[in-house]
Amino acid sequence: MQTLPGMNLIAGRCGPILLTVFTILSKAHGDRNIYPSSGVLFVHVLEREYYKGEFPPYPKPGELSNDPITFNTNLMGYPDRPGWLRYIQRTPFSDGVLYGSPTFESVGKPTIIEITAYNRRTFETARHNLVINIMSGEDFPLPYQAEFFIKNMNVEEILASEILGDFLGAVKNVWQPDRLNAINITSALDRGGRVPLPINDMKEGVYVMVGADVPFSSCLREVENPQNQLRCSQEMEPAISCDKKFRAQFHIDWCKISLVDKTKQVLITQELMRGEGILPDAGEYKPPSETLKTRDYYIDFLITLAVPSAVALVLFAILAYIMCCRREGMEKRNMQTPDIQLVHHSAIQKSTKELRDMSKNREIAWPLSTLPVFHPVTGEMVPPLHTDTYDNTNMPLMQTQQTLPHQTQIPQQQNAGQWYT
Repeated sequence: MQTLPGMNLIAGRCGPILLTVFTILSKAHGDRNIYPSSGVLFVHVLEREYYKGEFPPYPKPGELSNDPITFNTNLMGYPDRPGWLRYIQRTPFSDGVLYGSPTFESVGKPTIIEITAYNRRTFETARHNLVINIMSGEDFPLPYQAEFFIKNMNVEEILASEILGDFLGAVKNVWQPDRLNAINITSALDRGGRVPLPINDMKEGVYVMVGADVPFSSCLREVENPQNQLRCSQEMEPAISCDKKFRAQFHIDWCKISLVDKTKQVLITQELMRGEGILPDAGEYKPPSETLKTRDYYIDFLITLAVPSAVALVLFAILAYIMCCRREGMEKRNMQTPDIQLVHHSAIQKSTKELRDMSKNREIAWPLSTLPVFHPVTGEMVPPLHTDTYDNTNMPLMQTQQTLPHQTQIPQQQNAGQWYT
């Protein structure tokens, strides 16, 4: 088709504007609709390659874009996802995965999930909506459900279609059902498990629940044997005949397997007697009317306080009578005590008092520095430094120099040539 010169001119002038409009429109993709079935495992992968076109490329031409991208998922109008939907992304350079088992209560109600992609290099965001239209499963719920714990797998590994298909194939060989489907997958961390050590072969583990339409096989029933239950209580691995069919790829913890028979649960619920406190299936809760008489709790309050107070008062009176009115006293005690025993007791007290008085005036030899000496000039006897009543127990080993009344002063020469004593 031939183009006019005016059209080329308009295209040349409007090229940047059209490019900008195209870029804006490219970020406003339409909602994606998916149709999972209730009671069946739902898996949706958030591919990084799909969102790379939302962000500008690297400044260098020809360089491959490998930006770190993380995702945030939430129910539209709410800060978090529905209770049945989980999300996992190990690193900013791996894809995110939405997975879970839709509930029967959500059938026919579109669930809109807002997906926000964050580019950790440019700090730009892109938002898409994922519309989950939950359909009603025709062959569900499957009455016989078994939950396996796989020790050597992480949740994102088992979510891969080929690995999950291999596991369902191994279960089908053991169980031999007509219909078999994965119902739910749960990480061991969501069940209270601990993060494994940073070793290559250490995995966190994952729980996989499958459902079938036939009763459990004899191999699966071996877990309920008393011998295997005893081995599990002793933290030993039970002996399961069909374990070799899983061991090549999946390490099953047979002590944590759970077998649920929905048919027995239905029979139990049907035998439930409806009576007071149990509403009928189509019933509604009706609160009490406002015409009910109010109850006065004043008497109950008084009884609650009066009875313990009375008991405490009686016990206090009995204790006071025993402590104050039943004391014998020293006179009655002396009257009931033999005279010879009182004499012995008095003699012991007197002897103890004398020993204590004598211990205060002990005779200790005085040091030589404290003995009487003659004055070197007058010849008079100088008394000791301390009297007899002085407490010599605190006497220092070396006496300090003190000026006694009869001690001779050594003359000292002054600056003016005078002497003084």
